[in-house]
Amino acid sequence: MPDFEILDKIGSPRDLKDLNYNQLDVLCSEIRTKLIDTVSKNGGHLSSNLGAVELTVALHKVFNTPDDQIVWDVSHQCYAHKMLTGRFDSFDTIRQEGGISGFTKISESEYDSFGAGHASTSISAALGLAKAKTIQGKKDFTIAVIGDGSLTGGLAYEALNNAGRGRDRLIIVLNDNKMSISRNVGAVARHLAITRSKPLYFRIKNGIERFIMKIPKIGKGATRRIIKLKALIKSVLYNNTLFENMGFAYLGPIDGHDMKTLCQLLESSKTMSRPVVLHVCTVKGKGYSFAEENPDKYHGISGFNKETGEVSGSCSRYAKAFGETLCDIAESNDKICAITAAMKPGTGLTEFAEKYRGRFFDVGIAESHAATFAAGLARNGMIPVFAVYSTFAQRSYDQILHDCAIQNLHVIFCIDHAGIVGSDGETHQGIFDAAFLNSIPNITIYTPATVSDLRMSIYKAVDDTEGVAVVRYPCGNYNSDARTSYEYCDCEISGKAAPTAIVSYGRVSINAVNAASSLKRDNIPCFAIKLNRIKPVPEEAVQAAIGCKDVFFFEEGIKAGGIGEHFLALLTERGFEGKYHLTGVGDEFVQHSTIESAIKKYNLDERSMTAIVKTGMNDRNKQG
Repeated sequence: MPDFEILDKIGSPRDLKDLNYNQLDVLCSEIRTKLIDTVSKNGGHLSSNLGAVELTVALHKVFNTPDDQIVWDVSHQCYAHKMLTGRFDSFDTIRQEGGISGFTKISESEYDSFGAGHASTSISAALGLAKAKTIQGKKDFTIAVIGDGSLTGGLAYEALNNAGRGRDRLIIVLNDNKMSISRNVGAVARHLAITRSKPLYFRIKNGIERFIMKIPKIGKGATRRIIKLKALIKSVLYNNTLFENMGFAYLGPIDGHDMKTLCQLLESSKTMSRPVVLHVCTVKGKGYSFAEENPDKYHGISGFNKETGEVSGSCSRYAKAFGETLCDIAESNDKICAITAAMKPGTGLTEFAEKYRGRFFDVGIAESHAATFAAGLARNGMIPVFAVYSTFAQRSYDQILHDCAIQNLHVIFCIDHAGIVGSDGETHQGIFDAAFLNSIPNITIYTPATVSDLRMSIYKAVDDTEGVAVVRYPCGNYNSDARTSYEYCDCEISGKAAPTAIVSYGRVSINAVNAASSLKRDNIPCFAIKLNRIKPVPEEAVQAAIGCKDVFFFEEGIKAGGIGEHFLALLTERGFEGKYHLTGVGDEFVQHSTIESAIKKYNLDERSMTAIVKTGMNDRNKQG
């Protein structure tokens, strides 16, 4: 591990105050070295963090954090921020079980002003923080750092509309790198591109300001006329910016890797009498050639060889299988459309986008819009497939219910990263979708455990399902290739009828099947029910379990309102007299760790399932 000339000496942002610009540049270089070294081992978000190094240092240099509060949108670019705010010594533990989080977390540090993991929330949160300070008579600043990708989300505009009317000490830093995860798309991207492309305004503006500074005295009338002239020039060149039309002072665009200019403009933003938007242009992946050339590949990675750039492991077999299957279906069905919310590579849609360009839609980070857009496509005869991570599907709950399900439209939601997700932690866990979707009428939910299950479920969702269809599947490769092919059925019953049943769904259902086999070898009569569809629960699954003395349900999701509770309700309605045991995630948020570790922690691995059944049987025998 290298010894750092400056970084080793930074215990808090106060240590930045006396550094000159040359020293700050050295510090930025050292931060990048540490970022590349750590993420290559631990995995995490690389490109976004490399691109925000100078901006992070400048913010902590100019502002007095934590009194001045920084809100990082998504907060996947907060690694340098963590190094500068007392967490350098623990930085090697980032995203590791028991270590620091890969996102901001208010319980972790007073410098983490607001927690995040989803996009487009920063301006709303920062406005709330700033408004509270205004009410309390405080003069501290609040800074929202939002990327141009997050600016494609509707929540950001709701906040801008609200914030532009006030006089709070609010500064919005627009970190413009032309990227979210996939390349940015749409009118917002075009607007920012036009703004970036017209430096002539700033040359004229700076020339006028230098000229004014040479005039000894000017009257108020002349000042007003000059301000109007400045506005006229800006109007001619830009037609005004979106932000100025909403009430903000607009500064930029500037080079987000020029430390001196960054600090000067941040200082200038503190003098404004209204909320400010500072437009900063950065390069995603800055300082690491492999990430600069292919920023989406290094956006979120499991690890890599820092010398060669070779990424460890491969993409999720589930996502790959989803993309291949959808391409196969689209070849013979020209009604199939694919939708993503800025997640084309992550959801496996790269090949579809290339083959069926006219039927592929990247709507930006706008999950709510994506769901209603899909409803419109379905209403006019298309078959839209919206591929979205479980954690982000939460953001479109109302649209799924109101726009898709109530109208009984054939929209297909392919929900990736369902269940436990690992090192991304509590903001990204996919443990809620089964429960909240199960409560909505006119929805069918398929829960494949393996790649083969997934392929068959997609065909079922497209060809044999009315109304809204959901196919939910996990990330990674855990149990993904347990078998290669089979005839689809809504539930699979492994073994003969016995007094004890183990019921599960999704990838951990393979563990349940294996646990049942292990128990039978130990002379404990037992069989497994693997649910490939959880809404509606197959009647044959209920009938198979109704006569059992013990039913053990294992769920990779929350217990409260989950499928396990629903299954018990179905059994109770039919007169179930046995004992029911439910294992799942309790009333808590799942912290970051490996997927394997979390599955063991929540007793969803084969060994834990076997032990729980044996304990339950022993308890029954003692009571009987």
